[in-house]
Amino acid sequence: MTIADRIESTMAAAIASGQGGYAPPKLAAALNYAVNPGGARIRPTILMSVAMACGDDRPDLTDAAATALELMHCASLVHDDLPCFDNADLRRGKPAVHRAFSEPLAVLTGDSLIIMAFQILARAAKHMPHRTLTLIDILGTRSGMPFGICAGQGWESEDKIDLSAYHQAKTGALFIAATQMGAAAAGQEPEAWEELGARIGEAFQVADDLRDALCDESTLGKPAGQDDLHGRPNAVSVYGVQGAIRRFDDILGGAIASIPACPGEAALAQMVRAYADKLVPAGARPTVAGE
Repeated sequence: MTIADRIESTMAAAIASGQGGYAPPKLAAALNYAVNPGGARIRPTILMSVAMACGDDRPDLTDAAATALELMHCASLVHDDLPCFDNADLRRGKPAVHRAFSEPLAVLTGDSLIIMAFQILARAAKHMPHRTLTLIDILGTRSGMPFGICAGQGWESEDKIDLSAYHQAKTGALFIAATQMGAAAAGQEPEAWEELGARIGEAFQVADDLRDALCDESTLGKPAGQDDLHGRPNAVSVYGVQGAIRRFDDILGGAIASIPACPGEAALAQMVRAYADKLVPAGARPTVAGE
């Protein structure tokens, strides 16, 4: 079974578990709507790739970890799109959850996905309790305060923003969770994998800033130009387009160099490069090459 098949299978099972019994039909439908179609599923893919590079001796635990991480990510998107934050009408090429189902149901959808993420990990504890406790701790650390995506969202309400801390929490946190949870699921010490996750997250944020500045709504599947609209700090405003692309390349090189020694090191480096090639908007690199 491919990584993509493993992710989609476990995601489908998780959502089905939340739709059983006497679940309110609209909220049950919103759960599925919020996670499907799933986009690139880059975070669980990184998690599984790290676990496989480290041996993946407990694939059921790896599957649970990947699903929990993706559920948390999807929950954050539902909440980010709300009128009190980005007030975005589109997500992944279709109406945002609050537009399709109502604002109250969007709040409940995000909350339900967060709770489901931790439930899935708790239920996987029977396979390897010690590893599972580590996974729960990592996901909690990278979701809440002061190092997680809640902190990242909180920076947007500050008068003075630390760009590095903002990016680390807003985007980097769940990438750090991906690399550390992948290692922990395979029985490896997660600390050594923090730098890789942080660098991938920083590269992803720079690429996202470039896409927001250079691509249109139809390409992104969500509103474009949101950084300027909301006055958010971003790499393009700090470095310029060409400077941001150079910054992206520097971060990517550091990410590959930071991969800890493991049996699947070469394959993991190849995966990181492949994803990086997809992140920078088409047409951006030729501008730099022509300098």
